Amino acid sequence: MKVTFLGTGTSTGVPVIACNCDVCKSADLRDRRYRTSAMITVGDINIVIDCGPDFRNQMLRNKVENIDAVLFTHAHRDHIAGLDDIRAFNFILNKVISIYGTNETLESIKTQFPYVFHAGRYFGAPHIALNYIDNKAFTISGIEFQPISVMHQDLPITGFRTGDFTYITDANHIDAAELDKVRGSKVLVINALRNSRHVSHYSLGEALAIIDELKPERAYLTHISHFLGKYEIVEQKLPENVHLAYDDLVIEV
Repeated sequence: MKVTFLGTGTSTGVPVIACNCDVCKSADLRDRRYRTSAMITVGDINIVIDCGPDFRNQMLRNKVENIDAVLFTHAHRDHIAGLDDIRAFNFILNKVISIYGTNETLESIKTQFPYVFHAGRYFGAPHIALNYIDNKAFTISGIEFQPISVMHQDLPITGFRTGDFTYITDANHIDAAELDKVRGSKVLVINALRNSRHVSHYSLGEALAIIDELKPERAYLTHISHFLGKYEIVEQKLPENVHLAYDDLVIEV
């Protein structure tokens, strides 16, 4: 299995256009972060996790010619705003794209994109098949996924585990029973917004505490704001098995 980090950034914080911090001025491409998203590839199957406002550019930059499904963690705009650009895959591949999410997530998506799901869907609108999931394992093209329910302050978020890989974003609390579903993962991706505590996201210290408890072979930090600091500096301070993810990073699991 291959995992591509399509984006590792966040909308949280000062807009880049108004910011003069070291991260936003950095010439290091690892500090240039699209909104958080990832793609899991098994053989010729591509499954995307979230498609935010940078989705089109992420697909072009990584030369992605096919997607088979999109898993949604939740329905905040920085994770769903690129949904309309699925239409290009409909047209080129002549197929419907399946999306997966909880009832709360998919109903919110339907509300935010009514023209996509209207009974009289007009020509050219994305052609999407809704797949409602709960907290039970489900399968896409023979690949099993186990949802992990986490909290984003008071909003439920869905993380996903497949095989030895677990992906969690936008969390600031995970119940013990859900944390047990993650145990044994060889590779863990988890959000770390900034150094100081935040009302709805793990800080760096909180993310490292989760990693220390679960003890994966490797862990990668995502959903990073520029408040966390520059890649080169932060990476040097992390434990040996923990890395700051960056856009277009590809790992094997």
